[in-house]
Amino acid sequence: MKKIIFLVSFIVLLNSCNTKTESIVITPEDLHASVDRVTEIMIHDIFSPPVASRIFVYPNIAAYEIIALRNPEYNSLASQVRNLSPIPSPEATTTINHEIAAMVAHMEVSKKLIFSEAAMETLQDSLYQSWKSKNAVVFENSKTYGLQVSDHIIDWMNKDNYNQTRTMPKFTVNLDDPSRWQPTPPAYMNGIEPHWNKIRPFVIDSAAQFKPIPPPPFSLEKNSDFYKELVEVYEISNQITKKGDDSEEIKIAQFWDCNPYVSVTRGHLMFATKKISPGAHWMGITKIASRKINSDFDQTLYAYTKASIAMADAFISCWDEKYRSNLIRPETLINDHIDENWKPVLQTPPFPEYVSGHSVVSGAASVVLTDIFGDNFNFDDDTEVAYGLPIRSFTSFRQAADEAAISRMYGGIHYRAAVEIGVKQGRDLGKFVADKLRMKSNQ
Repeated sequence: MKKIIFLVSFIVLLNSCNTKTESIVITPEDLHASVDRVTEIMIHDIFSPPVASRIFVYPNIAAYEIIALRNPEYNSLASQVRNLSPIPSPEATTTINHEIAAMVAHMEVSKKLIFSEAAMETLQDSLYQSWKSKNAVVFENSKTYGLQVSDHIIDWMNKDNYNQTRTMPKFTVNLDDPSRWQPTPPAYMNGIEPHWNKIRPFVIDSAAQFKPIPPPPFSLEKNSDFYKELVEVYEISNQITKKGDDSEEIKIAQFWDCNPYVSVTRGHLMFATKKISPGAHWMGITKIASRKINSDFDQTLYAYTKASIAMADAFISCWDEKYRSNLIRPETLINDHIDENWKPVLQTPPFPEYVSGHSVVSGAASVVLTDIFGDNFNFDDDTEVAYGLPIRSFTSFRQAADEAAISRMYGGIHYRAAVEIGVKQGRDLGKFVADKLRMKSNQ
């Protein structure tokens, strides 16, 4: 009897040991979950579109650098991205899982960029418990290394001038110049991130490298190009609103709204609705494309990283122009000079008009994603389903970017020049990033 009990105990112990040394498999879905959680937190915390782009890019780079250290198909971004030095190498005698280390770095860097850290820690704790139960030693080694890399990236991140811009003066509105931007209803917020052009770029040479041509000269003369563009916004808005909410133009405007600052007034109460940023929308498209071709973990991370770098630089470039031209929004001029009761289909976001941020960022993202996944890549975009909007289908990233750009005219918040010149600015920048970054060893 004692022999039987001993044998059973030995088998249980053996099975227990085998369980603890089980290999740990990290899938692209783990990475998607981390990126999605960052998006959810950014919506909850209400980060501006430029700041949101910064929140995406640093965690992706942290994770990518770890994978590039292991995978010979990928090159480090050190010396390619401004002021980034090589990450520390793991100890030669230590067995680590590079995917776990990459996930640890991604989540740890994310936590330093958001307010609601507990929401990220909930996902983090769940993943950690699962990985640790399979192989505690490898998990702890990988976690330790991931934390070393996250510290390295955070140190680099903290030198990008973001903290300094938090203490710079607020934007001053010039009411004496009729061409200059003024706060718009209903919240009449101050212009956000007027110093974003001082953020350290990633790949572009400077914030002004892709400075667009100026908008049409401001004029309220009825034969001027500027006034014609103003009237065009008004007339398009009236035409599509007559069709009702089922009009294709309104559906397009709403699908690409992506304005985290939408304010709703009910009586004496004003509150913000929860929406994603344009960068978050394109991160969602990156996820859709990666899933469609069954990208592995490394390929998925590569796509997220390259797209987020392009968009981060696109926001720096776009915001540089916004506060240079400092152009007044259509809503202000239409209410003052054409129709005091007119309201745009979309709520006007709180910053100057020229150029269109959606156009620049979508243009940049579309070029980089085309570089990664190919042209004529058709996909069903369900990014906005969680926010009550239906799926829209596209035959290419370029088509999606064009629709995102024109949506701003349909929404009544941009003139034609801001849309057309903006998307060109974004595409030029995106091509520069795609060409300059050598993230694959065969490039």
